[in-house]
Amino acid sequence: MMDTQDPVLSHTLCLVFAVSIGSGYHWVKVFLLHSANLLRSSEAHDLPSLSNSTCSVTSMAIPHHSQETSYLLPPNPEDWEKQGIPDFVYGQKDLFVSKKIQWPRNSPSAADTLPLSRFDSALCSAWRQRAELGLFRYRLEDLQTRILPGSVGFVAQLNIERGIQRRRPQNIRSVRQEFDPEQFNFNKIRPGEVLFRMQREPNGPAAPKQEDEVLVVINVSPLERGHVLLVPAPAHGLPQRLLPGVLRVGLEAVLLSGQPGFRVGFNSLGGLASVNHLHLHGYYLAHPLPVEGAPSTPLDPKGCVHLLQGLPAPGFLFYTSGPGPDLEALISRVCRATDYLSDCEIAHNLFVTRGAPPGQASSTSDLSGIRVILWARKSSFGIKESGAFNVALCELAGHLPVKTSQDFSSLTEAAAVALIQDCLLPQTQADEVQAALVALMAQEEL
Repeated sequence: MMDTQDPVLSHTLCLVFAVSIGSGYHWVKVFLLHSANLLRSSEAHDLPSLSNSTCSVTSMAIPHHSQETSYLLPPNPEDWEKQGIPDFVYGQKDLFVSKKIQWPRNSPSAADTLPLSRFDSALCSAWRQRAELGLFRYRLEDLQTRILPGSVGFVAQLNIERGIQRRRPQNIRSVRQEFDPEQFNFNKIRPGEVLFRMQREPNGPAAPKQEDEVLVVINVSPLERGHVLLVPAPAHGLPQRLLPGVLRVGLEAVLLSGQPGFRVGFNSLGGLASVNHLHLHGYYLAHPLPVEGAPSTPLDPKGCVHLLQGLPAPGFLFYTSGPGPDLEALISRVCRATDYLSDCEIAHNLFVTRGAPPGQASSTSDLSGIRVILWARKSSFGIKESGAFNVALCELAGHLPVKTSQDFSSLTEAAAVALIQDCLLPQTQADEVQAALVALMAQEEL
């Protein structure tokens, strides 16, 4: 092991070695970037910023704190499994509830220049190294991006490789389908695909009990930079049905990030989840999305749940200003809602983002809390190749990964709205679901 305390060696180290990929050996250039090991500050102005793309595959040196855990793989692939899974240990002080987390005023797409938190740096340095090692199904280059003209503000991106290279979805027949160990699951991934384990500080103030370990794993068919999966207790073989523990970690991951564009989401079975093994998605997108400030109206007297309006897909909005009792109450409400939908065989998608409090429409500069949006939708089983994009968590939120160049150049807001609305429940059924969820929230008062 090299002594990285030397100021020269504390920058990017480059090693070239042979690594087995598939059936042969390829020479790869591995940029051993020290994980962003930063002081645990709760103020954004105390954090270093990077002018490069946050999780780009480009070589980049990140400040190193000598006592931090390294989330990088050792040079020899044979040592990857022996190394074990490092813990990303965090506490209340690492959760960013400051209003300083917001999009740059003049150019929201300049979010890559924003400061990185300790979580961002750990995730991005490890993710970037795995990309250099060739552990993804394709090399994710900078994606062509366009904001579709119109009132919604759809963010369309051309991602041809994902449409071609991603793993075929499993044969799903029910929202409540049981886990099948014979199918692909996250116990079968390569050791190098695991970045770290999320670990709350033990006995910390107001630290909720984290029942099971949650692994942060690369999505080998990434939508965008830093695309990871949050996988709770893989060995337990949990089916794709939302549970409070993993939702809590997903919410905390958004609060751990200093980037307004780090979002987390969940697809149910029938809601385009392609693997029936419990997981959430997390990824960076350097653009505001319409769900961050869209208006809403309360559905119950205490405002536990709102109806998100002004968008092609109305959704149920849950909101919290940060960690603590309100966050725990939100987790309980959301999971009761998703349990109801699963029990009724209703597919659903969920999206977590920084955003404005419920009420009137707000600008993208107001990211003072966490918005959780839940959509009930038509079930969709099997492979769906028609249309410019498939409708799941990110599409409902306004991020449209498009599969072909022709569709990318010709896609209009009207066409996007039509594709999304075709996946929504009929109005009669949507009204029944809304009434049932409002009744569930009312039971909380009893």
